[in-house]
Amino acid sequence: MTKPEDFAKTGINFALFFANTTFDSVERLFLLNLAASRSIFESSIANFTTLLGAKDIQSLVSLQKDLAKPNLEKGMEYSRNVIAIASEAKEKIAKEVETKVADTNAQVSGLVEKALAAAPAGSEVAVAAVKTAIKSANEAYAGLNKAAKQAAEVAEASVAALTDATVKAANVVASKAA
Repeated sequence: MTKPEDFAKTGINFALFFANTTFDSVERLFLLNLAASRSIFESSIANFTTLLGAKDIQSLVSLQKDLAKPNLEKGMEYSRNVIAIASEAKEKIAKEVETKVADTNAQVSGLVEKALAAAPAGSEVAVAAVKTAIKSANEAYAGLNKAAKQAAEVAEASVAALTDATVKAANVVASKAA
């Protein structure tokens, strides 16, 4: 039989998992931002030096166009990395939540079944009502979980499509300007 201490230990372990996953993602984002900052600083200095070498306005405009495309691509790559880190953390936590909910439901169902088995005669209606309530709660959770996964997939697909569209538009503008 499951003890209340086991439920508490499971909750504490999940809180630790959640905290560690969050800290890992924040650390990865920090390192990504640090690398991006360094890259921006270095490319800004290099670009400034290159622009100083322009001999006239036309060459200055041409150099700006040439320098803009790599910077846009770096920005898009940065965005993809941020999205990937967030998605990985979300998936890891969602999988753990799903596992914990399934385990907890199994444990609670087992406890309820044992309690209902010991119910006095004539309580069949109450037993059926409790079983129906548990089944309904599990179905509601499954529906909410499915809807949340679909919403996350739609959001991720939208961001990916927007990123691709932005890169294509920038390439079209850059090629027309050239």
